[in-house]
Amino acid sequence: MTHTPLSGLNKEELQRIIDEKPFLHVYGFQVDSVSEGVCVLRVPFNHAFERPGGVVSGPLYMAAADAAMWFAILTKLRDAEMSVTSEMTTAFLKGAKEEDFLCKAKLIKVGGRIIFGTAKCMNLHGELLTHHTLSYIRRGG
Repeated sequence: MTHTPLSGLNKEELQRIIDEKPFLHVYGFQVDSVSEGVCVLRVPFNHAFERPGGVVSGPLYMAAADAAMWFAILTKLRDAEMSVTSEMTTAFLKGAKEEDFLCKAKLIKVGGRIIFGTAKCMNLHGELLTHHTLSYIRRGG
């Protein structure tokens, strides 16, 4: 897939970021799908990120939401790689137990300085596990 200089990153380019950056690679995230302003990550179950009893830990949901949001931004703004999280609110609704889940982030508003979006983590049956609202400071681009 070719891009104009201002178009966003594609699925393969985003997966390469995950594979090459230690702060992301450790989670094993897989880019499931992308479209402009939207990114879905698959998060494989990993015993390293479980609470007692095989329950997925809260910080893993938050890491997935944060990464999915950053990637949703990059699908729209290729040159916004230096954008950073400024706020995240998380509601834990249901726990996953020893299972993979998906995290879908979607941009709501891309302003000149602040980018707003939401993310939701769902089990593979579509049940909502967490809901996140995020804002990013737009740096670069």
